[in-house]
Amino acid sequence: MSDYKVKEECGIFGAFNDPAAARHTYYGLHALQHRGQESSGIVSSTFDEQMQQPVMPSYKDFGLVLDVFDDPAIFETQLLGNAAIGHNRYSTSGASTNRSNIQPFVVHHRNGNLGLAHNGNLSNARKLRDRFRDKGTLFQTTSDSELILHLTSQSDEETHFEQIRDALSQIEGAYSLVLLTDDHLIAVRDANGFRPLALGRLGDPDQEGGAAYFVASETCAFDMIGAEYIRDIEPGEILVIDREGCANGGDFDSYQIPSKHGVSQCVFEYVYFSRPDSKIFGEMVDKVRRRIGEELAREAPVPEVSEDEKTPIVIPVPDSANTSTLGYAMECQKMGLRCRFELGLIRNHYVGRTFIAPGQDRREMKVRCKFNTVEGLLRDRTVIVMDDSIVRGTTARYLVNMLRESGAKSVHFRVSSPRVISPCFYGMDFPNKSELLANQFEDADEIGEWLGVDSLAYLSVDGLMKAVHGANKQDHGYCNACFTANYPVPVDMSTTKEENEWQV
Repeated sequence: MSDYKVKEECGIFGAFNDPAAARHTYYGLHALQHRGQESSGIVSSTFDEQMQQPVMPSYKDFGLVLDVFDDPAIFETQLLGNAAIGHNRYSTSGASTNRSNIQPFVVHHRNGNLGLAHNGNLSNARKLRDRFRDKGTLFQTTSDSELILHLTSQSDEETHFEQIRDALSQIEGAYSLVLLTDDHLIAVRDANGFRPLALGRLGDPDQEGGAAYFVASETCAFDMIGAEYIRDIEPGEILVIDREGCANGGDFDSYQIPSKHGVSQCVFEYVYFSRPDSKIFGEMVDKVRRRIGEELAREAPVPEVSEDEKTPIVIPVPDSANTSTLGYAMECQKMGLRCRFELGLIRNHYVGRTFIAPGQDRREMKVRCKFNTVEGLLRDRTVIVMDDSIVRGTTARYLVNMLRESGAKSVHFRVSSPRVISPCFYGMDFPNKSELLANQFEDADEIGEWLGVDSLAYLSVDGLMKAVHGANKQDHGYCNACFTANYPVPVDMSTTKEENEWQV
């Protein structure tokens, strides 16, 4: 629903020492489909016997994973080899309609082939692009990810790996990367650790040649192929996966990118982006979201009703709010408040992003095609509806109207995150500051009046951070700039997603 939600970012996956590398990458991307639906691609690494040299065949296109890779022959005749990387894209830098921006990118230079898939945004992209333009560099895409390839190819270092390290030392912002060389799979997480990246394994480490190793944005991708989660790639870590390390039980070289601003993992991964069955930043998303719901219940519980009224129901806006709503309802019950969890809104999962709704009511029609109410459950009840966030608010307003049309006695809105007041420059596609609903009103009461609800409450920033730290005991910090405007890494707020498109 492009008119109301923060857009997903990207999903990346890598496989190494795996005879079914491309096929497992396909399954991994399918599990990561929620992180990007604009395009999908896979690059593999193999040795071409006829050409007598290593090659990196690729296959990518616009659309969902199942649509792009709809021909099994792709994996039998084209995407060969025991190493591969894949990418699901939602554009945060560079237009979504520009075919050249579909990742992974592949280049060939003096030290061999190099493939790259990137999740995040480079905060110094404009500065780097201007520098390359002054040197006469020719750009093939308008994505900031291409800048990493230019930095690598123009490095004065001698070895392929040192050129990559040199490139990484010059970029700033948010980046989780999988890079594929002819001999290595390299996993990188920026020093702030904005975006998640995890390491997995399939097979016995003691078997001949060692186990297969995988890297993914979320651990649910490992579950899809039966791989075991080993650990997270640490903030600032460069992990070099090679055949020698696979044969030695996973003893891989690891290097560290110097930290300038500390660790600030994206808290929105817990609020909305990641699947609840994934382990993100070392903890299950389901556990964190339940704790978030519990904290919101303590700050803004369900309204009390008289004994002769029907029991109030707490309903989520499906699907991302389901888990936090469960935590909210259960905590309210523990507090002695009458309520129960119900599914009062049903989501239609088969409404595509290209749905056409002609006329002035097109936005409302999109909402009605994506959600429907369970009228018999809602009639004459106090309804507490819970969502993970409110960005522009248009869909929330339509949903409130649908609940009232279904006979709800009163409608109370609860949001399991603070008010979104600032755009993100670290890999999420937010509206600009003026378009954010929270910036158009003085306080939550005014927003609630515009939404048409009887009451509205957001989780406080302190409450969110208390819940996250309470569920995940690690010491790393979190970025909450979208709620506070406190950016941990300097950003150029004048940059726009498609500012370079005129060159194409």
